[in-house]
Formats: sequence, C-alpha cells, structure tokens
Amino acid sequence: MPTTPPALIAVPDTLDFGTPPATPVPAGRHWQPQAAHWAALSIASLLLLWWALTASGLIAPLFLPPPQAVLAKFDELLLNGYMDATLPQHLLASLQRMLLALLAAVVVGIPLGIVIGVFPLARHLLDPVIEFYRPLPPLAYLPLIVIWFGIGELSKVLLIFLAILAPVLIATAHGVTSVSQLRQQAALSLGASRWQLLRHVILPGALPEIITGVRIGLGAGWSTLVAAELIAATRGLGFMIQSAAQFLVTDVVVLGIIVIALVAFALELGLRRLQQRLTPWHGQNH
Repeated sequence: MPTTPPALIAVPDTLDFGTPPATPVPAGRHWQPQAAHWAALSIASLLLLWWALTASGLIAPLFLPPPQAVLAKFDELLLNGYMDATLPQHLLASLQRMLLALLAAVVVGIPLGIVIGVFPLARHLLDPVIEFYRPLPPLAYLPLIVIWFGIGELSKVLLIFLAILAPVLIATAHGVTSVSQLRQQAALSLGASRWQLLRHVILPGALPEIITGVRIGLGAGWSTLVAAELIAATRGLGFMIQSAAQFLVTDVVVLGIIVIALVAFALELGLRRLQQRLTPWHGQNH
C-alpha cells in the first residue's frame, strides 16, 4: 500500500516579520560607563591629587591651599565678601560684562561674517584688518583702549568684545562659504530670490559653524575677563583674583579660578544644548 512522503520544509500559513528577537546580553556586561561617569572620575581624580599634594606637605598652603580651606573661604566670601563685595556681587559684575560683550559680538560679528562670506570684495577688504588684530593679545592693545575710551565700563566691555568678535566673525564667514554650491544652484533654479536663498539655504547651512564660533569666542572672552577688570574695576571675579594675588591670598585666587571655570563650563553646556536643538542634522553624513 503506497504512503504519502513527509514534507521536507514546513511552510507556515502566514509570514511573521515582527520584532526580531533581542540580542542576549553577555553575563557580566549589564552596565557600561557613560561619558558623564568618565568626567566624574576625572574630576574626582584631580581633587584627590590636589588633596594628596597639600596633605603630604609637599606644597606649602601659601602656594596651594588645601581643598577644605578653599571651601571654607567660599562660605566666608558668600557671607562677608572680599574687597567690599560678596562673591555673588563679584560674579554678577563679571557676568554682566561678559554677556554684554557677547551680545555685541553676535550682533556685529554674524552679519559682518555673512557679508564677508557672500561678497568676495568685502572679504578682500576686511580680511587683512581681521588677521591683523586677531593674533594680538588683549593686553597689547589694552593701554590704547584706556587712552581712547577711559577707565569706565565701556573699556572693559570693549576689550572682551574684541576678544569674542574675531572667532564669531571668522566662523560665520567660513560657514557661509562652505555651504554647498549645489544646494544654492538648486534653490536659484527653483526661483528663490537672494533673500530666500540666504534665509532658507545659507543661514541653516552655516548655523553649526556660527554656534561653534560663539562657543570659541565665549572661551576667549572669559580668558580676557581678568585683563579687562584690571582697568580700575571695583567688582568682578577678575578684579577679585588680581587683588587677592597682590596680597598672596591664594585661597581666594583658587576660588575665583574655580568659579570662573564652573560658570564658563555651564555656559558652554548651554551652547552645546542650543546647537543640538537648532542644528540636529549637524555631524550627520546626509
């Protein structure tokens, strides 16, 4: 009696293309350190090294005070202040100068950078001037600024403004010139006006470079803050550091440096978030 041969492959009635099975996690690899963990480890190592150097007596407290002394000075400056102003008052004075100079550099630098990037004649005319003053250290032209503009707030803000302006301007011009010519020609072939080309093609394409220039300029501004507050200032973190250095009050000097670093780091993180939000395509290949 003949029998039916068995099927070689069992074909299901329907094909299931659902969620693929999860990749099994190897034992012992449930946790991977993130960037924040490595950053915390780096800071903790630095603090531990600082404490070890001061606790061992290798460096005298006059040259490097221990972390606990700086922390105690922080409490003292919050309550009693230093040089007729508390720490928040010094910080507020410096922040006002920094933000005013940054705002002026953005208002002046971005439009001027766009002009330089769009019009070659403007680039030929302004490039020598920018490259002449950009490498100069602020302390080199500080005396001229004092002679021309006096010892008021204008001189301090102007010195920081000049330090921020060059990175913003150069980054903007570079961002504009690096926008794809193919995209510009495609927009023009579709009937875009020059304003629409600038608004919808050039500015979005140059925006990552512009924000990077602002970030670099902000760092240059903080590095110029101490020099700017040498000009007859009565408040400010730079003024506090310079005054403390003259009297060898090194715990105040170290504290002022730490406060400047923390505030600058917080502003840098804010700009990074802003860059990620405004230019989410930045860094992608398509």
